[in-house]
Formats: sequence, structure tokens, C-alpha cells
Amino acid sequence: MACKVTVEEVNAFYDSVFTGGGEQDRVLEVRENYARVRQAIGEGNIRPGGYINGPMQMALADSAAYVAVFTRIGITPMALTSNLNINFMRPCIGEAVIAEAHLLKIGKTLAVISVDIRAEGSDKLSSHAVVNYSIPLEPAS
Repeated sequence: MACKVTVEEVNAFYDSVFTGGGEQDRVLEVRENYARVRQAIGEGNIRPGGYINGPMQMALADSAAYVAVFTRIGITPMALTSNLNINFMRPCIGEAVIAEAHLLKIGKTLAVISVDIRAEGSDKLSSHAVVNYSIPLEPAS
């Protein structure tokens, strides 16, 4: 089975849909069952001590999982997060965060994705998430 999207297609989709201002997540790599996503960190995402806050890491885990689902079913805007569980393992300090998502299982209506999050340039895991995505059924013809 081949990957159903390209980096360029997903970044164009993100640019057209997520227009809330600020720098958007950038998809760096996709292949079947895998996505790597980068997010630059702004001042509003830093906790005291210079740590990248948890909500930013959770948002990036969700975004990377979304893209990993696309690698199997194509761009599906209404695929929705149904659960996200994250474990914070060490402080995440840096100017950008990288999330690597691995699609573990996909069925007709549910996908399970494992996401590792690191500060850019670090080999140490900052957090790990497991994300479930609800996949919409195709409308009846």
C-alpha cells in the first residue's frame, strides 16, 4: 500500500484550513503509517524556566497523529480526535518541537497512533502520546 498524501499536499491543506495566525505546524516527512511534524515555539508557549508548555506538546501530538491518518486514507478533514493521552517525561526546552507519529492500527472508523515528541535537535524524548482518531464513514450514495 502506498502513502496517500505528500508533504506538499498536507502543508497546502494546513495553510488553507488553519488560518488562525502565527506559524503553522509544518509537515516535514510522510510515508505510509508515519508523519514527522515541526512546530516553532513562540513566547506564549513557554513556561517559567524556559520549558515548552504541555498544551503545545499536546497540540503537536494531535496534529502529527492527524497527518499519520492521512497517510492511509488521504486528506480527510473530518477525521476527529476521540482520545489523547500524553505522558510528560522530561522538560522540553528549545525553539521548536518535533513530533513523530506512527500509525499503529487503522480500521473503518478508528485509528490508533503513537506519537513521540522531542525538542528539535534532541535525541531525548520529552513526551509520548497515544492518540485515537475517529474516521468518518463515507456518505451513502
